[in-house]
Amino acid sequence: MRQLLIHRRLTFVLQAILVVEVMFAAWDQQWLTAVVTIGIIIVTLVPFFLSKFFRVFIPPEFVLLAIAFVFASLFLGEIRGYYSRFWWWDIALHSCSGILLGIIGFLLVHVLNETKNIGVHMKPGFVAFFAFLFAVGIGALWEIFEFIMDSFFGMNMQKEMLGDPSGLTDTMWDLIVDTLGALVIALLGYSYIKTARNTSFLERWIQAFIKNNPQLFSRSK
Repeated sequence: MRQLLIHRRLTFVLQAILVVEVMFAAWDQQWLTAVVTIGIIIVTLVPFFLSKFFRVFIPPEFVLLAIAFVFASLFLGEIRGYYSRFWWWDIALHSCSGILLGIIGFLLVHVLNETKNIGVHMKPGFVAFFAFLFAVGIGALWEIFEFIMDSFFGMNMQKEMLGDPSGLTDTMWDLIVDTLGALVIALLGYSYIKTARNTSFLERWIQAFIKNNPQLFSRSK
């Protein structure tokens, strides 16, 4: 309970910072910054709406990690310019995105695999492979989105690097670290299904997700 309270307070602090940013941006008439920040706040509220309206429990550790990622990538990265200040910021966040997307992909296919009414039973290797491909695929779609924003709206989401003004090097490194992050989760997920041991953070989150969402599962491990 104490750990849950800490996670909720940290989440609230990040959201409060975003609200303050909206007020300062509106005061300075930086309307684009205000609108983008409001959009970030809405994204951080998605886990709350999932829990309230769809009765889906999401482990608080994952909620905090997801909100921290959105805060670091969109607010600190794009609005505060951390991508330009710190060369490693983009690489670190793409590594985290590969991990987050891998977890989401693994849980999606794991729910299908454990739902009796669907009648699907996939081998552990395929579940892990799906999680891996899901994370890499979403990462590739994000790179396409960055290319479109740069090409049609004059942004610099694909960061220009020395000797490569096209942003290709940045894109390739993003995809590489996305892939490595997804691979880590795929291996952990495979280990969980094969051994059912509660030894890693992913396995603990999966156990908590299954335990607190019985409506999604008709059978469990």
